[in-house]
Amino acid sequence: MTARAWFVLGSLALALAAGFTSGRQLFANLAYLLGFLLAVSYAWSRLSLRGVSLHRRPASSRSQVGATFEEHFALSNDSRYPKVWTEVEDQSDLPEHQVSTVFTSLAGRAVRRWTVRTICTRRGRFHLGPCVLRAGDPFGLFPASLRMEDSQSVVVLPMVLPLAAFPVPSGRRGGGEALRQRTHQVTPNASGVRDYAPGDGLNRIHWPSTARRRRLIAKEFELDPMADAWLLVDASQSAQAALPVAPAPQRQALIGRRVSLPPSSIEYAVTAAASIALYLLNRSQSVGLIAHAQMRQVIQADRGTAQLYRLLESLAVLGACGTHSVDEVLRVEQGQIPRGAAVILITPPAGWKSLTRFASCDAAACRRCWSRWMRRLLAGLQALRRSLRPRVRPGFRRAESAVASRSAPAWSWRIGQRCPQRHEPTLTGQIGAWNGCDSDGLPGRYGKSRH
Repeated sequence: MTARAWFVLGSLALALAAGFTSGRQLFANLAYLLGFLLAVSYAWSRLSLRGVSLHRRPASSRSQVGATFEEHFALSNDSRYPKVWTEVEDQSDLPEHQVSTVFTSLAGRAVRRWTVRTICTRRGRFHLGPCVLRAGDPFGLFPASLRMEDSQSVVVLPMVLPLAAFPVPSGRRGGGEALRQRTHQVTPNASGVRDYAPGDGLNRIHWPSTARRRRLIAKEFELDPMADAWLLVDASQSAQAALPVAPAPQRQALIGRRVSLPPSSIEYAVTAAASIALYLLNRSQSVGLIAHAQMRQVIQADRGTAQLYRLLESLAVLGACGTHSVDEVLRVEQGQIPRGAAVILITPPAGWKSLTRFASCDAAACRRCWSRWMRRLLAGLQALRRSLRPRVRPGFRRAESAVASRSAPAWSWRIGQRCPQRHEPTLTGQIGAWNGCDSDGLPGRYGKSRH
């Protein structure tokens, strides 16, 4: 009941009291009128939303920043009584998604349909609904409301910009070396044949074996030796920066509108990661993702359109709320990155300073490890010379002098490879490219390249 209804109810009580005390017909007629008004308004309010329902249907469960999101609505009146007015109040959290409206004179057994189009300006996962239907009597004494729990969600993918070129380290995998990893995708490396299974495409059938064995035979493929690329996005809260965003106008034109990124470092990092992922996946390169934000997000390297959508959906909900710095993430996640893979690190200047301190400390550890290894080799040569003192060869003296005079260079190490003594990986350049020990335990050279 509203304040107006309480006023009418109080007037009814005063009219009844005045009629009983004075006995005048005027107060009795006024009491009858007010009572009839309250009864009719209450009955009207109870019937105002009976048989009314709202159905919403989004055109897609995914959209993208800068794209138009479309949603269809249908307000139906299944009762035979017309509705004077019906208000639709939407409680969606999608920015600038204006669904709330008011309908008048909704006839019985009628349906009102309309479409709402919105330019997506923010990435993330948003809820569509619920909606609240409001109606009431013509006098506004007894408002009625009906909550429609029909709620859905939409994922707004980050903005992706086309890249003309992007330099990526090719890794250290051999050009023709097989990885011995089976895959469901068709690659240039065929590893063998097997019996046909339901769901295999026609391009996987090996027709000579099928004709020879008189049954369908499918080919099996392996991943080619192209180096995987891993995107490491710094989502630590301490390294991010942002400026306040001015509120957007309520009504803006859809045609010709340009959407810009918010002044936030995490938004630019996410857009850069999405653009690089699209560029690499279009060139049939496997791409993975590592990020520590609300939770630990690790997507294994893969290729194809499905992998692109997995990466974009993870980047859509990535926020600058991580508690681990980029060097801590590197120490924790180094086991996830295979040997020879390329790491593309995206971090603000604050995160890069933390990473350079980590890299300089680790380079000193690598030099100490190399020096210890050289001292051990020198001690071994001296012990061997002492054991062969009666038959000393000049070659040992030359080898000893060459080892003693050799200085320990500053080596760079690739994630997934180890020195003779365990240490952390070292980052070189603006793109994370590591070198490491060879298979025999000796440090291997790798030319550092800055991009």
